[in-house]
Amino acid sequence: MTAPALRRPFLVWRQRITLSTLACMAVLIAASLAAVFGRLLFPDAMHQDIMTGLVPPGSVGHLLGTDELGRDVLAMSVAGAGSALLGPVCVAVGSMLVGVLLGTLAGYERGPIDFVISRWTDLLLALPLLLAAIVVGGVLGGGYWVTVVLLVILFSPSDTRIVRAGVLEQSARSYVEAAQMLSLSRWRVMFRHILPNVSTLIVTNVMLNVAFALVAFSSLSFLGVGVPQGTADWGAQLAANREIMFDNPAAVFVPALLIVVVACAVNLVGDWLGQRLAQHGETM
Repeated sequence: MTAPALRRPFLVWRQRITLSTLACMAVLIAASLAAVFGRLLFPDAMHQDIMTGLVPPGSVGHLLGTDELGRDVLAMSVAGAGSALLGPVCVAVGSMLVGVLLGTLAGYERGPIDFVISRWTDLLLALPLLLAAIVVGGVLGGGYWVTVVLLVILFSPSDTRIVRAGVLEQSARSYVEAAQMLSLSRWRVMFRHILPNVSTLIVTNVMLNVAFALVAFSSLSFLGVGVPQGTADWGAQLAANREIMFDNPAAVFVPALLIVVVACAVNLVGDWLGQRLAQHGETM
């Protein structure tokens, strides 16, 4: 076997995944492990040690220092990954499920159903997302899962529009006409034949929504709407520690950096995954 032949698999692999994508995947794997096992590793992450008080990064036993209540910043950041990531993932998946149902119905059925669904999405898209979540969440008393449900409702209009556009484009293709000529049920045509062909849009948008929901959820937690007080969460850490930023910068910059890095990693991996799915669809 010649040298070029030996190098060909490596070159194909390099075309499929880049070093930056690998780094982003590593970030997401680490964040996922922290979300799953963080509270097991640091069960007392929110334990207050008034005797220790506020210490800077690099102190003995506290790599990233503590806040003014003596809580370890590293422990809070790792344990807070679960709260910070679970909500956004639920929001992205939930809003896409709503978008798939409504968007598929609107794009395939058209007529009055399309009109009603489109007007509903127009109404929700006209609302400022965070402001609406703050107002409604404040009226309902806030809470973690209340915020998740609110964001699912507010994120679903964009998913509905994207799925509707994809279904409209697929509905004009010959395989749909063939399925209709075979007298297949409308639900089977929509969800067994059309929907798999818009899966690239769905997967890519779910990944993007995780990033957007992470930022939105952290913003609401920062404002006191998302998570209850005293919960390990990145947004709540920012709110609680902003007054000690000059005494222990890590207490503010670490959760802020985690939010930015994880959101960017989700975006980049989502873009790569969308490109790979699109290329796979073209070769089929």
